Amino acid sequence: MAHKTSAGSKARQGGNVRGKRLGIKLSHGSSVKPGQIIVRQRGRGFHSGKNTNIGRDFTIYSMIAGIVNFKNKTKYKKEVTVVKKDA
Repeated sequence: MAHKTSAGSKARQGGNVRGKRLGIKLSHGSSVKPGQIIVRQRGRGFHSGKNTNIGRDFTIYSMIAGIVNFKNKTKYKKEVTVVKKDA
């Protein structure tokens, strides 16, 4: 007669899970194309600013070609903007 429940110890062994590749993809001063991803995040750690937009999964991407600019708006609020390149 078994004294342990069936597969109880195996239930907690999920194995290794892949990372989701979140984080900042382009740094301050980098050039960017329209639609290019700048930040992948969970929640709103970075807010979208001028010439950027935010996706359903809080991904911030560029709307125009230009240069990426990060700045602290308040103590807790960080903003990502894209400035047009000078031709």
